[in-house]
Amino acid sequence: MADGDDRQATFGSDGSLETDRTPDATGENDFGEEKEPNETDGGYSRYVVSSLLQKAVRRSDEEIAAWAAWELARSGYAWNLWDRLNLYVVEDLRAGDEVALTIERYEELATERWEPDAWKGRLCAIHAALAAARAHSTREASNADAYFGAVADLRAQARARGEEPAHDFPVGDLEPDGEFGAVFDGHTGEGSKRGRDTRFFKTHGARVGPEGEDEQSARWQRLAMVLDEEIEYDEAELARAVAPVDPDDSWGGSASGDTEPDTGDGETHRSDAEPDTGDEGGGAGDGTGSLSDFAE
Repeated sequence: MADGDDRQATFGSDGSLETDRTPDATGENDFGEEKEPNETDGGYSRYVVSSLLQKAVRRSDEEIAAWAAWELARSGYAWNLWDRLNLYVVEDLRAGDEVALTIERYEELATERWEPDAWKGRLCAIHAALAAARAHSTREASNADAYFGAVADLRAQARARGEEPAHDFPVGDLEPDGEFGAVFDGHTGEGSKRGRDTRFFKTHGARVGPEGEDEQSARWQRLAMVLDEEIEYDEAELARAVAPVDPDDSWGGSASGDTEPDTGDGETHRSDAEPDTGDEGGGAGDGTGSLSDFAE
């Protein structure tokens, strides 16, 4: 991948050292004039064209984005173009968008298979810019980073004053008996102290949502629990393990207290429809299991 390693150090007319020019970025512009440092073939500043490209991607202006990418690529600033496009993927586009892989592939073609400023390389640049401009634009990651950083500063200042912060992280103090108690399973020291091993993990930590497990996955999960030779799950626990989390209450409130739902009769039992494992003892119902029995 292009990472700027092809940039060469040159000296400007005033004797100052320039490190941002590549061999391809020198020469004449479209008007037959010797290009100034950081000048494109069209006579523009590469910094301005690069900024234009980013704003065009944010505004989903396909034509402007395509031109800006073409101008940078043909002018010998492909390293700058691909560096910026890869930044836009995480700064200006929606998380999870497949355009990230698309841009990476176009960069590979333009810089490893072909010449980045030649016809094929320029096509790759245009394709990548169009893909970015057509993707879902959002600065969600940048906004989240700025917000979380501001809250971190406020929390620190509040603690120094001995006060409660006016704004806090969405997890608060993240306590074992709080809203996010499900995270304190056997993988954590606090969870281990509370005996939250395999039983707790299956009925709290491993739950998914809001759609929940599909029919096949739920069947496998249920049978794996039924056939467990160390732990005997009651029907309420089996149902809870495969039930989708509530989209309006995805953490299900506090996980403190009972890790075994009350069935109403005070007994732990298996459904009549569940297979007999043939094991009448040997640790069934001890509720412990091993951390090796489950994964995060």
